[in-house]
Amino acid sequence: MPIDRVFVAGAGLMGHGIGQVCAAIGKQVTLYEPDLARAEAGKARIAANLDRAVAKGMLDQEARDETLARVSTTSDIVTAANADVVVEAVFEDLLVKQALWRELDGIASAAAIFASNTSSISIDSLASVVSLARRERFVGMHFFSPVPVMPLVELIRGAATTDATEAAIRALTDALGKQLIVSADRPGFIVNRVLMPLLAEAMRALEEGTGTADDIDTGARVGLNHPMGPLELADFIGLDVCLNVMNVLHDGIGGEHFRPPRVLVDLVAAGHLGQKTGRGFHSYPRG
Repeated sequence: MPIDRVFVAGAGLMGHGIGQVCAAIGKQVTLYEPDLARAEAGKARIAANLDRAVAKGMLDQEARDETLARVSTTSDIVTAANADVVVEAVFEDLLVKQALWRELDGIASAAAIFASNTSSISIDSLASVVSLARRERFVGMHFFSPVPVMPLVELIRGAATTDATEAAIRALTDALGKQLIVSADRPGFIVNRVLMPLLAEAMRALEEGTGTADDIDTGARVGLNHPMGPLELADFIGLDVCLNVMNVLHDGIGGEHFRPPRVLVDLVAAGHLGQKTGRGFHSYPRG
């Protein structure tokens, strides 16, 4: 099925990036937030990203203007009725996502594909709140941040996801110029199942006084040739997001290596969520 109209539910860090890359390849994009000001803020972030690309000579002004013109904003969820694909990019919480999908199921066309940008939550759990017929067209489409830069998309099939649905998402991913990997519907999927124990072990090393946050991150960057240290990366992802994903992994799989470290739990409880709040394992701006 051709995908021309993309409805993105959630215009935050992930949602605005998803909207940007879809608009850049000619798709008509609607950014939805219940508060229109938040949707407009998402579009403004897209404009700023495009302006930086123009300033760096990576994009010409005409392409910038055409891309931005393909992005509209709305606080009216009924607009989803016109979409070929609905991409959900709201907070990583099962009940929040289920409530949104339940509402969208009664609005979107019968042919529309539902794609969740969840980074860890079971696709079957999310699809359980939509009609049986819709579950064939329900899939995980996990982008990575920042979406315009990161080249990977993780596709997760639910038990009812059809080959035709997977093929449509593969075609969209190819058009976006991104590489696709496919994961079974298991807690954390592939990337976060591998990543979160690494981040957790770095946090435990800090907690136990094995090294400072700077030394732990430098050890990973220089000794392991990682582009970012694990504590820096956790701050970038958002410590609340890391905690939620670790909880999903620990609840779904078990094992001490998936248990959220106490230092992470305490930072989140104190409201220190990383870069977005100015403080996490490091303080921001650094230096």
